[in-house]
Amino acid sequence: MSNIILACDKVSVGYKKPVLTNISFTAERGSFISMLGPNGVGKTTLLRTISKHIPGLAGTVYIDGRVNTSIKTSELAKILSVVMTDKAAPPLLSVLEFVSLGRHPHTGFMGFLSPADQEVVTDSLLAVRAEGLADRFIDQLSDGERQKVVLARALAQEPRLLLLDEPTAHLDLKHRVEVMGILRGLCRTRDLTVLAAIHDVDVASKVSDLVLTLKGGTLRDVGRPEKVLTAKAVADLYDFDQAGFSAHLGGIEIRGDGLAGKAFVVCGQDRGAQAYRYLSKKGYDLATGILERSDLDAYVAGALGAKVIFYEDGTDPEPVLEKATLEMEGSAFVVDGTKKNEQGPWEALSVRLLKKANDKGFKIISLGEGGDIGPLTQALEEHVSLDKQPEALAS
Repeated sequence: MSNIILACDKVSVGYKKPVLTNISFTAERGSFISMLGPNGVGKTTLLRTISKHIPGLAGTVYIDGRVNTSIKTSELAKILSVVMTDKAAPPLLSVLEFVSLGRHPHTGFMGFLSPADQEVVTDSLLAVRAEGLADRFIDQLSDGERQKVVLARALAQEPRLLLLDEPTAHLDLKHRVEVMGILRGLCRTRDLTVLAAIHDVDVASKVSDLVLTLKGGTLRDVGRPEKVLTAKAVADLYDFDQAGFSAHLGGIEIRGDGLAGKAFVVCGQDRGAQAYRYLSKKGYDLATGILERSDLDAYVAGALGAKVIFYEDGTDPEPVLEKATLEMEGSAFVVDGTKKNEQGPWEALSVRLLKKANDKGFKIISLGEGGDIGPLTQALEEHVSLDKQPEALAS
């Protein structure tokens, strides 16, 4: 048996006129595939074409090795389930009754549930951690509870392929995390293939085995998220101008407008991230150093558009120190996020840089333990005078 459960070969989709053309990709069993792209690009239309809800305009969709249009609807319902964004559900049904509707492809016209069918329904509720909701009515559920129950109904079909349109839309953070964790787990425990149209790049980068990026009426890229979701690709996909995506962090950072002036942050060893984000939020243009390229601080600063001064171990530190000193010019103040009493090559350079800042008369704000930004927020939000210089720095 082939490991490919879904394949699209030069597929075009749309309503009379194509919105997506020449879409080709394959999905392996047990994988999680995310479709990313701006609103209106055609993600939902592609899902509806794959599921045979609407006809394709060109190309071929293969499900389990067969052309989807050649598969009877009743048989297709045993292979794939579809969960769309609408909240429609009969209000007078209990959760157990609603999930039991998922057995319809297996029970025939009369819809009688055998003990085996009832066991599948129970297992489906357990799989989405909704067994405690069985006796509740659908219209009594929160959005998060309802989404888990809708997933349970889809699982009751015992599909091998699950198509989802914005599965975390309208959900609070708790249920967003829980639903995505459940879906990711089902890929592993049930060998279920999930194809989801989502907007959350952060989530896609963390849960997906494969990512499709769609824009401009076609497939921009397809591949592992580590390869496809680069900072440039994500910015181009969503036309970012005030945000940056970091593949290393798997998240988006919102950049400041720089209208508050410039701030220089001296940090390292993952102690500067909170300060960067706070200063960016307050509208400061950022510069930072002196950092190792693999430092977490460097990834956060880069995503925020900061000017980052790097030092490569074993090279001459003097040009780097001079570069950082020049970059510091024009700053409204300098933030000291160094880790005290450590004297590695980066720490030693940071101490020397802070000494230069002190000698030049810069206002210096020291962060608290572990990079705590309390002193920084107090200084900026309460307009505390920054005239007091820090304790003498060792040369």
